[in-house]
Amino acid sequence: MSTLSRRSFLEASVFAGASTLVAARFALANAPTESRFVFVLLRGALDGLSAVPPVGDPDYAGLRGQIALAKTGEGSALPLSSAGNGSLFGLHPSLTFLHASYQAKELAVLHAIATPYRERSHFDAQNVLESGVMRPHGSTSGWINRALVSLPGTAREAGVALGANVPLAMRGPAEVASWSPTKLAALDEATLQRVTDLYARDPLLSQRLADALASDAIASEAQTAANADAEPAMDMKAGVVESEEKAKRNYNARYAETARAAAGFLKRDDGPRVAMFDTTGWDTHANEGGAQGQLALRLRALDAGLATLKESLGPVWRNTVVLVATEFGRTAAINGTRGTDHGTGAAAFLLGGAVAGGRVIADWPGLSRSNLHEDRDLRPTRDLRAVMKGVLRDHLHVAPGALEEKVFPDSAAAKSLDGLLRA
Repeated sequence: MSTLSRRSFLEASVFAGASTLVAARFALANAPTESRFVFVLLRGALDGLSAVPPVGDPDYAGLRGQIALAKTGEGSALPLSSAGNGSLFGLHPSLTFLHASYQAKELAVLHAIATPYRERSHFDAQNVLESGVMRPHGSTSGWINRALVSLPGTAREAGVALGANVPLAMRGPAEVASWSPTKLAALDEATLQRVTDLYARDPLLSQRLADALASDAIASEAQTAANADAEPAMDMKAGVVESEEKAKRNYNARYAETARAAAGFLKRDDGPRVAMFDTTGWDTHANEGGAQGQLALRLRALDAGLATLKESLGPVWRNTVVLVATEFGRTAAINGTRGTDHGTGAAAFLLGGAVAGGRVIADWPGLSRSNLHEDRDLRPTRDLRAVMKGVLRDHLHVAPGALEEKVFPDSAAAKSLDGLLRA
């Protein structure tokens, strides 16, 4: 047997075993639902007043100074004028896919929203958001994991976490799958033989190897596509070749890779129903920028990643809800370094084919000095848990009793928000 043939045989044998495991480890004994849910956490505190600028608020431009977005003209906010509070708000001009989704009634924008947390520590705020409880470090499990336990039917690994670590929101008693985009160098023939032989002698190690290969097999298409995206990417809406330097292109490619991997898991008939991934870099203390700049680049990458998720899910998109949220908002006024500091009230997005969109959901408090929280922040008027509860109840069919007692304890004041889904 030649070296090439032997190597091919070994690789085929390992991946064949993994393929068998794929069907087994993700099999849902009784599929709890055909609905899919994706949670995207923006770590670092997205500036909701820039992502969803209240251009119709008379105090907005004065507070935001040189990073304020105009209501009309070059680089102006994309108008949200269909329903609800739409005439008051716009979208950042980098969010072209989200704007098209709003027009197609597949996006609901949530504003002046927050968790129960009212301090300004990133670490503690993220802990509250992911745990779903009232105070930092009040639980070692996360709200998504507890919701998976409460899904109707019997499921094994109904959730998948995408990233280097399993985030708190996905930790707990329910088994979840995980996948990381970390790539290893190709194994030579001798090393591959030794690894195969070594792992075969230990049931636990061989199971772990097979698990890893199974997840990687599902995401392999995503990795291949993401490698292609490492070249200058085409803007999905404008069809214009991006001219950013390599680092920025790679940043966009990582979004695309993760989005395609999530879709690869979720669109399987026997696969997970819930996925989560997070992104970093939203802490814009200095040189935030307005229509162009640091924040605009990150919003553009997020927008393209969400477009890739929709494209990759294909027909499954019509049964999908994506919640994009952050730990808190940013100050209403620009600071001395042309950025914004840690705030309170934030913006969030509810996106997907199953969403009753085309509207802004906000009890807008206004940006006048007397209406700001502690004279500096957008005052939150809605609890983010009400949105989470509404989605879990109406989309994933988690029982109201389980939502109140297990998933979001001490949340009676945050009543499940009705009407978030298409009838």
